[in-house]
Amino acid sequence: MTKYKGVIGMIPARFGSTRLPGKALRNIVNKPMIQRVYERCLLASILDSVYVVTDDQRIADTIESVGGKAILTSSDHLSGTDRLAEAAMSIDADIIVNIQGDQPFIDPLMIEEAVQPLLEDPAIEMSTVMHPISRPEALSDSSVVKVVVDNAGFGLYFSRSLIPFPRQNIPHKVYEHVGLYVYRKPFLLTFAGLPPSIMEQVESLEQLRALENGYRIKVVETNSEDHEFNGFSVDTEEDLQRAETMLRERNMT
Repeated sequence: MTKYKGVIGMIPARFGSTRLPGKALRNIVNKPMIQRVYERCLLASILDSVYVVTDDQRIADTIESVGGKAILTSSDHLSGTDRLAEAAMSIDADIIVNIQGDQPFIDPLMIEEAVQPLLEDPAIEMSTVMHPISRPEALSDSSVVKVVVDNAGFGLYFSRSLIPFPRQNIPHKVYEHVGLYVYRKPFLLTFAGLPPSIMEQVESLEQLRALENGYRIKVVETNSEDHEFNGFSVDTEEDLQRAETMLRERNMT
């Protein structure tokens, strides 16, 4: 894969998580979660650099103590995207990759798959990733975000509800959206400057702001396997315990 100068990975992380305060620094088998995310990102050869973007000195110190790079931002941001936009203004980059700070097992392959469309087509300004849902219980789980795409692979809608709704018994796949985003830097700054949109607020899904304002999002179906592991997000104490269990099940530490 050809490397593209100026592809920068950024991991937004804040200390004050509502459901699990301080979760970025919570240990998963004796290693802080934010360190695990950072180390997984370093395995993505398509990234020229990786930064943790945070408003908390403790998180910055943790990353820098293991040789990583951190950028401190304002504590006033309402979203990770706003935090990234502030950091991006001080970085000379063509493409910004937004990697969630609560996905400790993110597959580097997903990062490379998500970036590739922007390298191949200069008209694409934003991309993300999806995979087929295999667990029946996920279909009705509002924490599992679903996505439908058009024939060219661009997102039609993202929802916490089941989409498409199976009114007719026609074989089809239902896809889960993986919260990994790639932006051209100018678009990221534009996107962060747009006011929250109606559907974004209704669904609490920031990517809908792009669709409501007429922008297209390329959605790549990942070839990454073990979706339960690679796409796992930590939001609760139970999730932390499950993360440790999954590592041990796979003989990983």
